Amino acid sequence: MATLFIADLHLDDSRPRITRLFEDFLAGGEARGADALYILGDLVEAWIGDDDDAELPARIADATRALREGGVPVYFMVGNRDFLLGEDFARHAGLTLLDDGTVHELYGRPTLLMHGDVLCTDDLAYQAVRRQVRTPEWKAQVLSMPLPARRALAAKAREDSRAHTGSAMESIMDVNAGAVADAMRQAGVTRLIHGHTHRPAIHRFELNGQLAERIVLGDWYEQGSVLRVTPEGVELRGLALS
Repeated sequence: MATLFIADLHLDDSRPRITRLFEDFLAGGEARGADALYILGDLVEAWIGDDDDAELPARIADATRALREGGVPVYFMVGNRDFLLGEDFARHAGLTLLDDGTVHELYGRPTLLMHGDVLCTDDLAYQAVRRQVRTPEWKAQVLSMPLPARRALAAKAREDSRAHTGSAMESIMDVNAGAVADAMRQAGVTRLIHGHTHRPAIHRFELNGQLAERIVLGDWYEQGSVLRVTPEGVELRGLALS
C-alpha cells in the first residue's frame, strides 16, 4: 500500500528528458501499483488553456489517462503555472481536480494538501499578482485570446517570474511559518504536504502541543522527486534521469 505525490515538474518542450521521465514513471510498476497519485501543481511550465493544440498536453493526457484506466486514481491541484487548467482537460486526462487546501485522509491520518504558493505570504509582490490573475474576469479575458497571443503572454510571464526570482530575497520566497501554522490549525491537521518552493524536506515541529510535520515536494528540473506515503510512514526520494 502506497500513495504517491509529485509536484513542480514544469514540463516544457525545452526539457524533453523530464517529459520522458514523467511518462516512464507513470507507466512503471510503482505508479501502476499505487493506491493513488497526487499531482500538486505546476505540472507544466505554462498552461495556456485546455484548447492548446500543442503536442505536450496530449502526451500528458495520454500518460495520466492510461494510469487512471489502469485503476489508479489521479488527483490534480493547480499551481501558479497551470491554474488555467480546467474541467475539459481534466476529463480528457482522467484527472480528479482538487481545490487548494483540500484535506484527504491517508491511511487514517488527515492530511492537508496545498500547492504552497499561498503560504509564501512574505512575498507581497507575488501575492498581489496571484490575486489578480485568479479572478474569473482575468481568466476569461485571457482564454478568449487566440492561442498565439496566449503563448506570447505565457512567455512574458515566465520572463517576469525569472526576473522576480532573481531579484527577491531567498527568505521571502519560502513559506511563512505563521501562515503554515494557521493553515494547519484551520484544517485541524498535523500533517501538510505541499510543493512550490522547490525545497524538498520533511520538517517536524510542535503544533498545539502535538508533533506535526510539513513535507515539501521537490521539483523535476535536474531529476524527478516523489513522495511515497504508506501506513508505516513517508519517504521522499529522487528519480534519476536515464
